[in-house]
Amino acid sequence: MAALRFVEGLRDLADGVEVVLSDIWGVVHNGLVAFPEACEALRICRARGTTVILITNAPRPADSVQRQLHKLAVADDTYDAIVSSGDLTRHYVGEHPGRKVFQLGPERDGGIYRGLDPTLSSLEEADYIVCTGLFDDETETAEDYREMMLKARERRLPLICANPDIVVERGDRLIYCAGAIAELYRELGGEVIFYGKPHRPIYERAVALAQARRGHAIKLNSVLAIGDSVRTDLAGAHTFGVDCLFVARGIHSEEFEGVDQLDAASVKELFGRPPKALIRELKW
Repeated sequence: MAALRFVEGLRDLADGVEVVLSDIWGVVHNGLVAFPEACEALRICRARGTTVILITNAPRPADSVQRQLHKLAVADDTYDAIVSSGDLTRHYVGEHPGRKVFQLGPERDGGIYRGLDPTLSSLEEADYIVCTGLFDDETETAEDYREMMLKARERRLPLICANPDIVVERGDRLIYCAGAIAELYRELGGEVIFYGKPHRPIYERAVALAQARRGHAIKLNSVLAIGDSVRTDLAGAHTFGVDCLFVARGIHSEEFEGVDQLDAASVKELFGRPPKALIRELKW
């Protein structure tokens, strides 16, 4: 396994790329502020003819994600489309009409059910769980849900995870996401259905949108994924069969502090199977 260096910018990898599948949180913004250079890099890609699809594990519909991007001053011309794990979860709920849902997550994620009119119920009466996050991600961890997950397992309830992320940046802090609860439930023997990265459906949907826009089939060797998570972005790119540009400023930033080049042993330890390249922060 070879050493891995940082590239200066996205321009070093852009030739021959028809489609960019970019993560949002940690790459385009950190939940509080947008990263102007990242937005500019994606705009330049589009100006050169590349289709940019934002793929996110946000447990909300794409239009809700877009509204958040507007609040952070991320312009619409930064990307062509958004695919969210929330949209894929909505599809599951829509395919199971009449079944009772226990909603596990904050009230702000209620938009995931917009237009679906599901029957929300208690854990004791539910047919399945939709987990969009922790009730209070400012103070809680997955361990606070162990007793609840044990009860759910006793009832053999499927848990639909609308955000497979374990943690995400919020400013300069890391907060727990739905994936942390889902992994606990899986460890306890519960059934979990994951929507979002690193699982294939979100990539398949994104590429289908890109193909519709470009009017022809997309070869996977012309697709570049961009992200900051080993567990979701890098693993998802490998599973789907596309290259990945790994952004070091995100949730793994401490592991890259002061590092200019990774030797083969460090590459294996951090990544297992490495990305195509590393970049400090997304810029052109």
